[in-house]
Amino acid sequence: MKNYNLNIAGYNIRFEAEANGLELVPSERFLRNICDNNGSDVLIRIHSGIFNIPVEAERVFHAPYVEEINGIQIHNRTNFWSVWKHNSDLYIRTIFPLSSSENNAILKFSLTSRDWDLWFDGAENEIDPFEYPLDGLILYYLTVIYGDIMIHASGINNAGRGYIFSGVSGKGKSTMARLWDDSGAKVIHDDRLILRSKENGYRMYNTPVYNNDEPHESILNKIFIIEHGIANKLVPVKGATAVSLVMANCIQHNWGSDIIAGLLGSVSIMCARIPTVKLFFKPDRSIIDHILENE
Repeated sequence: MKNYNLNIAGYNIRFEAEANGLELVPSERFLRNICDNNGSDVLIRIHSGIFNIPVEAERVFHAPYVEEINGIQIHNRTNFWSVWKHNSDLYIRTIFPLSSSENNAILKFSLTSRDWDLWFDGAENEIDPFEYPLDGLILYYLTVIYGDIMIHASGINNAGRGYIFSGVSGKGKSTMARLWDDSGAKVIHDDRLILRSKENGYRMYNTPVYNNDEPHESILNKIFIIEHGIANKLVPVKGATAVSLVMANCIQHNWGSDIIAGLLGSVSIMCARIPTVKLFFKPDRSIIDHILENE
């Protein structure tokens, strides 16, 4: 196809290719997010060929690609993706480490524009314009534009109440999702969420990671910052402590003062409205009972 729309976390993202250009083929994990073209939050035009970032542009952020087995680093690619800035224009240059192709891409965008351009160099006939890592990068910068929050967290809805369990890798996000799933709760996602302020409060949304992902969302009633413990324990936190704990688990590219200030403001407002709790837990059913007993 030459164009289609995705709705992810309430963002309507439209991709358009040139009439004689690449075929756009979304991967399986995005098929359930395809939606009607009833107005988009961002239009991304797809091009084939080489695009040169201006020589005057400054590299402001860089991410290596680290491959690990059982926590042991086995390979590190220094040329994974990077962000460049020239005046008000931003550029992301990336390779696709999970693809068998040798494609690379450059996204040209701006935080004040909703019309973006994406060039693929090396693509022959068809392309997934949301291939990793472009999916996460595009979604992240949409959260920056709209004042939303992308966070490392699992999220669940139990009997109409929504909880997120936030922490870095190894803290128990997937464990908490599994325990709640086994107890009959609806799992929004077990790893990465987008949090958005709406008229009736905050809502959490999943972001497609797995091939069987479907769009999920829920109201957000409480934030848990999780740690493994020898006993189940809830410690309410407020103010700067709550903000710093949540910020530590947010996905963020801290290369600009406006971006840093924007996220800090969004998290501060959210933590003033949504209770935040530090949670030490044993990885069994008892933690669910403990949380519900203390509601």
